[in-house]
Amino acid sequence: MVPEPEPIDPSGPSMLDPRVLDPRQEIVQRSGLDEQEVDQVVRVLQGLRDWREAERRMSEASRRYMKLGETDMRTLRFVIAAQYRGETATPGAIAAHLGITSASTTKMLDRLADAGHIRRLPHPTDRRSLAVEVTEETRQIALKSVGRDHAHRFEAAARLNPEEREVVMRFLGELTATENPGDLEAPEE
Repeated sequence: MVPEPEPIDPSGPSMLDPRVLDPRQEIVQRSGLDEQEVDQVVRVLQGLRDWREAERRMSEASRRYMKLGETDMRTLRFVIAAQYRGETATPGAIAAHLGITSASTTKMLDRLADAGHIRRLPHPTDRRSLAVEVTEETRQIALKSVGRDHAHRFEAAARLNPEEREVVMRFLGELTATENPGDLEAPEE
């Protein structure tokens, strides 16, 4: 009779710990790091994971509150930012910002207009185009949800001293540079 495997203890070793996932160092080389340093690196990775999860929850809560999808929210942020800069947001600029087709943009703007989030107005200088504006009610709701969350993130970064910010920026830049989607392509048969 084969014994049942031990259940995984959620308070046990981190699944981000290479000592758990790669004990033979086939992928993650730990030479030159003592156990305390590896523990610290794992805590950094756990902090990043926790931040991503918190960001996902905040974003989802804002979208649910406003009854919008991610692309809709990105559109509203883009239009609000354009309004603050005194610029005119057009359907073409929105499509370019989002990387979607003009047909998809039109459908999305129809949806946002029907829900009372935006207005389409004649463009102030180009009779062939439209201007898109966020309604005041939606702008206020966005300020209270997404804006408040952003303010808290800004305040956290502002509490760092300049040298700490440089370290964080370098670290995040190096993390971003690790992206290699080509590694995920299916092998040819």
